[in-house]
Amino acid sequence: MGQTGQTKSLKKNFIMNAILSMSSFIFPLITFQYVSRVLLPAGTGKVSFAISVISYFTMFAQLGIPTYGIRACAQVRDDRQELTKTAQELLLINLIMSAFAYIVFFGMLFLVPRFSEDKPLFVIVSFSIIFNTIGMEWLYKALEQYTYITVRSIIFKFVALVAMFLLIHQKSDYVIYGGISIFAASASNIFNFFHAHRYIGMKPVGGYDLKKHVSAVVVFFAMACATTVYTNLDTVMLGFMTTDTDVGYYNASVRIKTILVSIVTSLGTVLLPRASYYVEHHMMDAFYRITKKAINFVFISAVPVMVFFMIFAKEGVYFLSGSAYEGSIEPMQVIMPTLIFIGLSNIMGIQMLVPLGREKIVLYSEIAGALIDFIINMILIPRLQSTGAAIGTLVAEMLVWAVQYYYLRDHIKPAYANVRYGSVLLAVAAGTAASLWTKRITLDIVNSTISYFVLLVIAAALFFGAYYLILLIRREPLTMELTDQVLYKLKIRR
Repeated sequence: MGQTGQTKSLKKNFIMNAILSMSSFIFPLITFQYVSRVLLPAGTGKVSFAISVISYFTMFAQLGIPTYGIRACAQVRDDRQELTKTAQELLLINLIMSAFAYIVFFGMLFLVPRFSEDKPLFVIVSFSIIFNTIGMEWLYKALEQYTYITVRSIIFKFVALVAMFLLIHQKSDYVIYGGISIFAASASNIFNFFHAHRYIGMKPVGGYDLKKHVSAVVVFFAMACATTVYTNLDTVMLGFMTTDTDVGYYNASVRIKTILVSIVTSLGTVLLPRASYYVEHHMMDAFYRITKKAINFVFISAVPVMVFFMIFAKEGVYFLSGSAYEGSIEPMQVIMPTLIFIGLSNIMGIQMLVPLGREKIVLYSEIAGALIDFIINMILIPRLQSTGAAIGTLVAEMLVWAVQYYYLRDHIKPAYANVRYGSVLLAVAAGTAASLWTKRITLDIVNSTISYFVLLVIAAALFFGAYYLILLIRREPLTMELTDQVLYKLKIRR
């Protein structure tokens, strides 16, 4: 499949995946303004703790297939018979592991006091294990069916959004909040299972060879373990070492960061099947071309977003959660630089190392990140609570990036050298200067959620408007390319 014969547009896939990723966090972002004021930090902390704990069981059930499955199915997507066999083999592995995950989960539910005190919440949240298994999201991503995934997901999130406002009215409704959160995130996977017949045969084909997937799956599982450990470790350790209120503070501080990360990493996600295809067919020039563009995209998108939300962290937290979450401001500022490191390691790990068959390097980097995160959390959480957890996450992400860069340095240096760092920094400085005066608006004026929203909109318009203008003046290549494409499409439509 050459450049002109590509069945799906990378640009369309990127937009669809960005919308999908954003919706996964915009939903809780919208509802959190309401539920955080009803449930307060203790209630939201309980739900966040439960979801983080269940994520470990989900990780065990998925066994690394969410990433491995994209590569495995993308390589055989032109052969329906082979695709059917591969997909059924991976689904069978997932179902077996899900059964084991539930056995261990229900055992711990009765043995661990911290879990037993909230049994209904943990049981409801555990439905995400089976939903993620039957959803086969990896199949749809391998086939680049991002429009279907996005539309289906948004419909379910809208239903959940309505349910949230109808059903949650008091502090004791945190169990309902947990159930609706899982419904919004995972329940749509039921439709995935029944919709899959359009792409693969649903009748068992037999003659399964599960062993051929084992060696690769084990590596991807170890990667998933390391990733899940250090992405959820902060919340879990806070839950055991501090209070539900501290977990609530931390949960609020990372919500904005999470949606921003989803935007920055969207390009890397949609490039994985395309990159795997290029490597499989020895199209290395095309492979390195999209890599160079992806690295550039991370810098011009992540750096300004990071700076803006570090400056306006208080306004963002107060708009999202209210003044009761003042303890979230500092951890949010600390954790913002992870946008850059996560974006870059996502490109180097998921887009480069995985398609090249060097996923063990990704594993090593994530193990290093998990270990340093655990050590820093043990030292800092007792002293600094949620801020200590944020520092652990930041250092972990920096280490993950450093390890991956070291192993890819000979291949990746041209991509980093291609970035116009001076232009980006100058544009950020201009954006900061243009928007910083809005910080001087007194709290007498800014005294409501709507007022904080208006302030953020004004500040963002000034910051990113100035940022974009400087990049245009400096003729930053990717900015010029995207601008020309938008203008061309507008002219065509007219």
